[in-house]
Amino acid sequence: MKKAASVKKAASAKKAAPAKKAAPARKAPAAKKVTVAPQKATARVKGAAPAKAVVHPPGDESRTALVRRARRINRELAEVYPYAHPELDFDNPFQLVVATVLSAQTTDLRVNQTTPALFAKYPTPEDLAAANPEEVEEILRPTGFFRAKTKSVIGLSKALVEEFGGEVPGRLEDLVKLPGVGRKTAFVVLGNAFGRPGITVDTHFQRLVRRWQWTAETDPDKIEAAVGALFPKSDWTDLSHHVIWHGRRICHARKPACGACPIAPLCPAYGEGETDPEKAKKLLKYEKGGFPGQRLRPPQAYLDAGGKPAPPLGAG
Repeated sequence: MKKAASVKKAASAKKAAPAKKAAPARKAPAAKKVTVAPQKATARVKGAAPAKAVVHPPGDESRTALVRRARRINRELAEVYPYAHPELDFDNPFQLVVATVLSAQTTDLRVNQTTPALFAKYPTPEDLAAANPEEVEEILRPTGFFRAKTKSVIGLSKALVEEFGGEVPGRLEDLVKLPGVGRKTAFVVLGNAFGRPGITVDTHFQRLVRRWQWTAETDPDKIEAAVGALFPKSDWTDLSHHVIWHGRRICHARKPACGACPIAPLCPAYGEGETDPEKAKKLLKYEKGGFPGQRLRPPQAYLDAGGKPAPPLGAG
């Protein structure tokens, strides 16, 4: 009887014991904020049709998907920049090869403001080959690195006279032998003076194709090969214009105008720059921002689209 009572007492004491406090639940870590491009970002840029769907390429994007996305971006840019053209003023292959050599480490605008005086005094390879270097240096001073550039343009002029009869050759292997002419310059000349397709891998082109995850390559020759494989050869020259124009006007190096970008829904790097539409609009350059372009003598199609000629040297 006593044993039963003691068991009953222990059971009731156990029942009355206060329950242990439950450990506070741990807060789940906040999810990383993902910036999603608006589906109709294109509507913010005059003359551009809105992209149809938001595309976020996965890390394991297939080769076929990459090709489709890359070509779609090019089609979208073709609608935004139907007037895209080389932004160097030239009348013939000789002027273009010289202007392209001069464009290193400076803007096309500065070159376009400088070459009228150069070509007025030395209109042919024969004239420039026989020029006084000091006089050429004085003309080229505004472009920077004017001594090295003088050496290159006089040297390539001499090579044209001595090896090619005073004519600019239309083959890559010949062009790259000229002083100051590399693959980038050669493709500018081939594509725009001879109508032979080529990819121009300048700083804008390199930056944008990596942002778009078309390639992770950093070497210009490898970028050229990787991107070239995504497109038909016939598209290469216009593709170069589209990408470079977009890089100069909207997809800037430091402050890309994401909120005013016509291909925002297709861009893996959306959100790296300003996403507010009104703030982004203030970052637009050249005709997209209502400012003069880089050519003193731009094509009529550019003017018809609202573009403005650049001012001559010393005018602003």
